[in-house]
Amino acid sequence: MAFDALRNGLLRCGSAAFVLAAIVGSFDTAKSSTTDRAPSSYVLGPDDLISVRILQAPDLADKPIRIDLNGFIDLPFVGRIRAAGATVEVLRAELETKFATIIREPQVSVNVEEYRSQPVSVIGAVITPGVHQIRGKKTLVEVVALAGGLRQDAGNTLMLTRRKEWGAIPLTSATSDPTGNFTVATIELKALMEAKDPAVNILVQPDDVISVPKAEMVYVIGEVPRTGGFVLNERKSMSLLEALSLAGGINHGTSSPENSKILRLTPDSDTRVEIAVNLKQVMTGKGEDVQLKPGDILFIPGSTAKRAAIRALEAVIQAGTGLAVYHR
Repeated sequence: MAFDALRNGLLRCGSAAFVLAAIVGSFDTAKSSTTDRAPSSYVLGPDDLISVRILQAPDLADKPIRIDLNGFIDLPFVGRIRAAGATVEVLRAELETKFATIIREPQVSVNVEEYRSQPVSVIGAVITPGVHQIRGKKTLVEVVALAGGLRQDAGNTLMLTRRKEWGAIPLTSATSDPTGNFTVATIELKALMEAKDPAVNILVQPDDVISVPKAEMVYVIGEVPRTGGFVLNERKSMSLLEALSLAGGINHGTSSPENSKILRLTPDSDTRVEIAVNLKQVMTGKGEDVQLKPGDILFIPGSTAKRAAIRALEAVIQAGTGLAVYHR
């Protein structure tokens, strides 16, 4: 009897009630941004948290519903319905069919409030790159932390790539890729990690790709107080004297600066060419203070330096371990 009374009452809904429900539904829609909703092609799975709204009867399903481990949801008056394996659009259409037995021309919306597991790719200069399955809503900083954090040789920017069906990236730096299927945004890592601009710490979406490129560096090794790699930041090059200054100068008494070398990678090759440089003349202003390019190695030998020491250092740089990295 109660069911029949509810059914008849809903079927007799007047236009005023319908307009009121429409206003409420429009207000709810306005509160949700496009990027917080799953696209209609998203395939639901066990443990997803969804919300179901019926325009003509907003009180019928007024709380988020968790898809159980068997893939079903329970709704008033229509009972147990399989949701796992269906897309958001397919489930919406099925619910409209079910509710049509008690409501005339029901208008149903289905939104995903929390994803059971969403793949996000984190690549580049992070501790544990790869595809990370995350649950619920996570920000960029949280996902980078899940990937183990940044490596010492991380660059100054982070690149985020997002599929268009998840909406445009809500940042002013976002642009469309040439195919029109993705949006891409570049984010300053310092502002992100130091929380200087909280607006850039946006929520990630399924299938996002977060790329942290390695920093462009020059290396100073040999008879200097601080051997290692020095980050170029936004610059394209660094002078010999600047690199030497960052390395703390030369070790007087044990170094042979007049026999220094720049080891530079040849284009499209793993081999390096050796460029002789007389640092002694450069330091006294009698020689040219040439510019070091990204990846260059400035080697200041000792009086008994061995060529094998250079080759050993190259192996360390290629392995990316055992070398100090200095950020300015």
